[in-house]
Amino acid sequence: MAKKTPKLDRRSLLTGAAAASLAAAASTLQSDVAAAQTAGSAGSAAGGKVSVSQRGVYEKVPLKQDVINVAAIQSQLYSIDLRDRANTLKRNLNRILRLIDLAQNSPEEWGGERRWGSKVDLISMHEFPIQGFQPWNRKELNQIAFELPGPESEAIGERAKRYGCYISWGCYAKEKDWPDHVINMSVLTGPDGKIVSKQWKARNILGLFGDGALIGTTVYDVLDRYVEMYGWDAVMPVARTDIGNIAITAVGAEPLLYTCLGLKGAEVLVLSVTGGSNAESAIATARAGRLYTMGVGNAVSPNNIGFPEGSGTRDEGTVIVDPRGTVLAKTDNHHEEIITARIPIAEYRRSRRVQELPMAILLPILQQYDPVFRPNAFLEKLPATYQEAGELVRKRMSMK
Repeated sequence: MAKKTPKLDRRSLLTGAAAASLAAAASTLQSDVAAAQTAGSAGSAAGGKVSVSQRGVYEKVPLKQDVINVAAIQSQLYSIDLRDRANTLKRNLNRILRLIDLAQNSPEEWGGERRWGSKVDLISMHEFPIQGFQPWNRKELNQIAFELPGPESEAIGERAKRYGCYISWGCYAKEKDWPDHVINMSVLTGPDGKIVSKQWKARNILGLFGDGALIGTTVYDVLDRYVEMYGWDAVMPVARTDIGNIAITAVGAEPLLYTCLGLKGAEVLVLSVTGGSNAESAIATARAGRLYTMGVGNAVSPNNIGFPEGSGTRDEGTVIVDPRGTVLAKTDNHHEEIITARIPIAEYRRSRRVQELPMAILLPILQQYDPVFRPNAFLEKLPATYQEAGELVRKRMSMK
């Protein structure tokens, strides 16, 4: 049975009392911590316990090899067409499976044989490689959202098992404990074909979409209930695997969140948000956080319903960056492309110095800062459309 640790709730984290509680929780962390690998398993962690670096030491599991090969797939957005859901979903899934084959240098035309390049240990894709993106309403989103596990995750799992690799990918997902919610989810599939980690998007950017706002559920939208169910460690999860600690986030332009993932022990950080910000964010994040960072963008998408083909794309939009901020690989243009790099993960782990933060001068500001957009909006009302979500945002902006 796990040792009992002091309980930390959201309110205490925003008050001066948090410092003492954090210190008490940290004293038991070294000897007794269970990482939350999936939202389901996260419930076993005590509500206030967070696995975070203590004087440069963080949780990890033994590595199975010293060096890993990683690949980032810059793919097009092909949205599921609800007028022909089954066929367009099948088309999109088959396209992604072929891109996985190409990343492993084993296309069907070569009989599935690797005749070029090396095996890849981690393949990363952006947040919507199969479903695409549309301003769907809630009823429509529930029609395209995936069960996890389900047929789509099992198809990706078959490829992961075939190649003995990890695959990170994003989707809209359903969770049985969250009826009518559609979760913006990042998924890590392991070499056994099973889901290793389900990582909810931490939050959506609010107030930047004209009259509308996004309706996919994030941690921040339901924070209090999420923490009650899964614990604080699952708010910013890190998958501790035998090729390194991997965190995936579809949150864009959020450097403090990336810093926290690094403090929690992330060694490879995947920035998967569509929209073209990943290259710049990845370089800055890698250098500041001393992390290997993969920024995975989307390619020009001429077949994405209702959007100009260049939406959210740019040249050199996908990158793999080392902890000094040196670009190891980048896409040359905005077309569909796959880039690869080698990461000396064992040497990095031996020599890594976790980012130092002067908490004594930062905590008073962070504890007293009061944001315009407060959490738990979707616990009050679950908006059915982007327009309803926009109204909810404006209402909450005016709350005192």
